[in-house]
Amino acid sequence: MQRTNGLSGALSRMSGIVRSAYVRHDAPDAIGDLARALDPSELSAVVLFVTPRADVPDTIRRAKAVFSPARVIGCTTAGEISSQGYAEGEILAIGLPRSHFITRTLLVDDLGTYEAQSVIDRMIRNRNEMIRDEPDWSYEFTFLMIDGMSMQEDTFVSDLSIGLGPVPLFGGSAGDGQDFGATFVLDDGVAHTNAAAMLQVRTRCPIKVFKTDHLVPTDQRMVVTNADPDRRIVYEINAEPAAREYARLLGKDPEQLTTFTFAAHPVVVRIDGQHHVRAIQQLNTDGNLNFFSAIDTGLVLTLAEPENMATHLEREIGELSAKREPDAILACDCMLRRLEAQEKQMTGALSEILSRNRVVGFSTYGEQFNSMHVNQTLTGVAIYPPDETGTDG
Repeated sequence: MQRTNGLSGALSRMSGIVRSAYVRHDAPDAIGDLARALDPSELSAVVLFVTPRADVPDTIRRAKAVFSPARVIGCTTAGEISSQGYAEGEILAIGLPRSHFITRTLLVDDLGTYEAQSVIDRMIRNRNEMIRDEPDWSYEFTFLMIDGMSMQEDTFVSDLSIGLGPVPLFGGSAGDGQDFGATFVLDDGVAHTNAAAMLQVRTRCPIKVFKTDHLVPTDQRMVVTNADPDRRIVYEINAEPAAREYARLLGKDPEQLTTFTFAAHPVVVRIDGQHHVRAIQQLNTDGNLNFFSAIDTGLVLTLAEPENMATHLEREIGELSAKREPDAILACDCMLRRLEAQEKQMTGALSEILSRNRVVGFSTYGEQFNSMHVNQTLTGVAIYPPDETGTDG
């Protein structure tokens, strides 16, 4: 990343296919700087990841105007991943040039009233239009951003699954730093709550959509014996007050439980032979536990222990680069991973790995992968330069 010819206050990467630029949210002309850095006249779409410290409605309103004719879509964050690695207080823009990408956007403006079949029909129409427009391009993916306070992610991605067909989906739940107040999804100049926005992409670039986490299940299991699935609250574990029993299994005092504890000692569930994280969001004053994703009475939870985060991330990105290096990796990284890195003083090491491997994206309140909503996970898409020999990335 380098400052672009003195023309902009934004720092940008222009040497590859996927373009990216970032700027402090309080820069005098933040969105103008980003637009000048990316040159929207050549872009099919722009994805914005916006710190909640920004004036979010004004940011997306101005972005629609200055990035035209490119379509702008985005969300608020629990932290950004720019070309410098982990960051906070920034606005990050990612540009997909028309020379390599054709895109469509789809907004669901009310997660409480949408009709699943109508959304699926729109997805299929969008896909058919892109196939018609670029029949010789072979690669597709769908990127989802959804209100991280809606508690609708599990239901929404499950409803979408029938409409995905062969197209892989990944995504992230919009964040609000560590405040858990209001999160926003951005589309067509408007900041929406209780909404979801999708970017459907067809490209000549080989891609790989992926999901990974650094957590290893232990032999320590527990059963949810009383829960409110609609509100993602667990009242009892093993027929004992939830927080007290969770703390006992960890050998801790319930008064010691913090967000860092939950990040360092997550629980997982086994579904179809694979473990998926069910992260704890926070401890309520009455001793109940709020979760980031679906939870219900009778669910068997398993405590998990983390691998070394840097070693794991290096290995996973190495696998994505086994045949050749990606031009860019667009990633959704759970905020609990960032908090764990901070607690273990590994933020610098992870940032170096992310930066070196051209990873950009945001920290989330949850992640999506195909038909599942998960937590404490890294999901994303690796985008490779087209290979004239026809070899995939």
